[in-house]
Amino acid sequence: MKAALMYGPNDIRIEEIDRPECPRGGFILKVMAVGLCGSDIRNLITDSANGKYPHIYGHEITGIVDEVSETCTEYHVGDRLYIYPADHCMKCEACRTGHSEMCENLGNNLIRPGGFADYYAVLPRQIQRDAIYRIPDGISYDRASLGEPLSSVYACQDNIHVGFGDTIVIIGAGPIGCFHAKLAKLRGAKKVIMVEINDKRLEMAKQFGVDHVINSIKTDPVGAVRMLTDGKGADKVISANPSTSAQSQSIFMAKRTGIVVFFGGVAKRALTKLDTNYIHYNGLWIYGHYGSNSIQVQKSFELAISDEFEAEQFITHILPLSKICEGIELTKSGEAIKVILHPNESDSQ
Repeated sequence: MKAALMYGPNDIRIEEIDRPECPRGGFILKVMAVGLCGSDIRNLITDSANGKYPHIYGHEITGIVDEVSETCTEYHVGDRLYIYPADHCMKCEACRTGHSEMCENLGNNLIRPGGFADYYAVLPRQIQRDAIYRIPDGISYDRASLGEPLSSVYACQDNIHVGFGDTIVIIGAGPIGCFHAKLAKLRGAKKVIMVEINDKRLEMAKQFGVDHVINSIKTDPVGAVRMLTDGKGADKVISANPSTSAQSQSIFMAKRTGIVVFFGGVAKRALTKLDTNYIHYNGLWIYGHYGSNSIQVQKSFELAISDEFEAEQFITHILPLSKICEGIELTKSGEAIKVILHPNESDSQ
């Protein structure tokens, strides 16, 4: 099969390798669409695997069952499936308290081979847990693949109760920021303000219900947010980017007793300077968001394939797997919102 093998930072090679063997109790998925995620890009351009190469990344996976172990009875050849990359045990303390995103026995999708390949092996533990969802007839593999990146966005807004009448600031107009804008509007937010340094991304974000855009290089974002909120600040501020300076600024965009979310991870060992006196005297709630619990994974997938979400709006580029490096550059430059890769190009409709 073809696969995009990472041999080191920025060293990605399309090669022919052996197709994975069908695991006992599992099955082989023919990958029809796999999203290119910001975290994939971060992993592909840094020494993410700590020298353990070659490695196959890719975790926004949809496809069709191509081979089934004789001991697997739940799925059959021809089934159309979305595979969530994490599998939760549902038995540990975190899972039992509703925080399966922090599962103590989580299946590690970053260690096992991913979906930037023609075929992907699905293990019995993924079947036994909560990682597999059937794609209804009439729903494209491309649309279904957005269930994964939407899941954390859905969980974040569910957890902070974004709702009717809210004013929301989103810092970062990448794919995740655009998801946040669309979802906030669906949840009833009255005003969505997008802060970003790339004018092209700001312009593209307007189609997702953004009411106001601020280029934080050209304009003081804190002052602009205050002006747009009659001096009060926003109900909720979501920093959806890898910038420590954006996190530092974000607290000053929130109203008194508002919520500030650190959604985007920053570089390892990078430290964010926060005015804790300001946080203290203004009663701010600081929330670090990561992942989604089991029911939020399900709900986000249902939303991604619904007419209300209009998933195709986000998909700006569909490329063969062989053009993964082009997809990375399109995403980094801001020209693309969401890139979907088709490993099996001729069969991906």
